[in-house]
Amino acid sequence: VQLVASGVGLVQPRGSLILSCAASGFTFGYFSICWVPQAPGKGLEWVSDINGDVTRTNYADSVKGRFTISRDNAKNTVYLQMNSLKPEDTALYYCARDLTGWGEYDYWGQGTQVTVSS
Repeated sequence: VQLVASGVGLVQPRGSLILSCAASGFTFGYFSICWVPQAPGKGLEWVSDINGDVTRTNYADSVKGRFTISRDNAKNTVYLQMNSLKPEDTALYYCARDLTGWGEYDYWGQGTQVTVSS
């Protein structure tokens, strides 16, 4: 099982960025995938997830209306479209596989850095 996050970037406040998480080694469509950033000096904080058949998405209040999660099961990839970025969105963004659909993350990507600064 492997998850590879990409989309590292330096963007200005109110800018946009899209992150990708490419998966391999398992039946991709069976599992929910989430994004979990870690801001400097802070712990991991879940922001969004999407289930395997793309019938349900969830967002943290801090990103609702600004971030959109999606997936392409034919490409084994999950995306996070990030709009109206704020300096407080600066973090190392990890994608992770949810083993049960109840927040049990068993495999993690390597993280991709997002920096929001003027």
